[in-house]
Order: sequence, then C-alpha cells, then structure tokens
Amino acid sequence: MNDRVLQKPLIQATNLFHSFSEGEETVHALRGISLEAHAGEVTAVVGPSGCGKSTLLYLLGLLDRPDHGEIHLEGESVAQASDQRRTFLRNQKLGFVFQFHFLIKELTVCENVALPLRKAGVPLKTATKRATEVLCKLGLEDKCKRFANKLSGGEQQRVAIARALVHSPALLVADEPTGNLDSTNSEKVFELLLKFALGEKIAVILVTHNPELAQKCNRILRMKDGQMIKN
Repeated sequence: MNDRVLQKPLIQATNLFHSFSEGEETVHALRGISLEAHAGEVTAVVGPSGCGKSTLLYLLGLLDRPDHGEIHLEGESVAQASDQRRTFLRNQKLGFVFQFHFLIKELTVCENVALPLRKAGVPLKTATKRATEVLCKLGLEDKCKRFANKLSGGEQQRVAIARALVHSPALLVADEPTGNLDSTNSEKVFELLLKFALGEKIAVILVTHNPELAQKCNRILRMKDGQMIKN
C-alpha cells in the first residue's frame, strides 16, 4: 500500500463554512470546504481573487473560527477549542508567512528570527543559536548581524520564512509568500519552502497566483466561489 495512504494527515478540514458581514450584505466566503495536508508535502491553493483562499488559511491557522465544520491538527479537534488552547497551538505548532514580511527594522536579522522563541520564554543564548542555525540553512549566515531594512526584498522574505520556521512548526501556512518578488527571487524562496517541507517533515499550505510555482507543489487544490473544484 502507498505510504501516503498509511500516513495520517497532519491537518484535516471537513465541511468548512464561513461567512462575514460586508456593509449590509453577508459574504459566504467558504461553502463546505474539505482538505487534508501531510507532513513533508507542499499543497498549493489556487483560484481567482475573492474565492475564499485567504479565509481558508486564516481558519487553518487558527486565526478565526468556522461557522460550521471541523479542523483536526495532528488528530486534535481544534476548530472550537478554547482561545487559550488555540493560542498555544499557534505558538507551538504553526508558522505563518505572508506577502509582506513584517520584519522589525530596528532589529537585526538574527533578532527578528529569534523573536518568536524569545516571546515563548526561550533563553537568549538558545534562541540566538537556533535562529543562526535556521538562517544558515536558508543561505543567510552572512546577514545575521545586518539590520532588516538593509536587505533586499528577496532576502527579507527569506528572513520572514526563517522566523516562521525557527520554532520547528508542524504546519506552515503561507499567503502569497512570493507575491512581491521578481521571478528569480520567487523561485529561490519557493525552493527553500520545498526543501524545508521535505527535510523537516513540515506540512506547507500556500496560496499562490503563480501557476508555475503551483505546478511544482505536491498537490494543487483549486477554489472557486468558496468551494473546491475538480482539477
């Protein structure tokens, strides 16, 4: 039997519905979405603007709750878990990369990457060592002491990825992580995500409008009008 069949999904979403108010209208962003993602794989979510892709990532990242449906993270039911439990899981199990890097310009590269560990109470020496290790894996070892605003756009986004990975999350959600980069840097950033997903056994779910990058993922999920459609 295929190993992937035997492997349980790292995250599994079932029949997710989500809506929100926009003026006097109710927007039905998700209409019964189901998906799963496995450790060591990169899953691309593609579709036109406004189809619910980012809303889906917010639910999977435990930043919002579905109106209906269930989410299991490593077998644990989390969609309606307490705020305290969801905060703990976001800090311990999840990593986030967005289109904009949101680095703190007054901090060095190493300090930016170490920040999640420091906020979690990890001692400075340990956090710095771990941050340096991740930066080395991303080819940024010579940038550790440089301030974030002294980096190129591609370098800044790689630092943002390092920050998202420094605490060894089980799941990385990425919303247009290469959206502000040129084709060369997009390729570099994407290859790093692929390498990390495989090497660290991380499940990666990313939203992208780049069809060439999507084709390099392990799976492509296509959305339209809040639903998954067949490839």
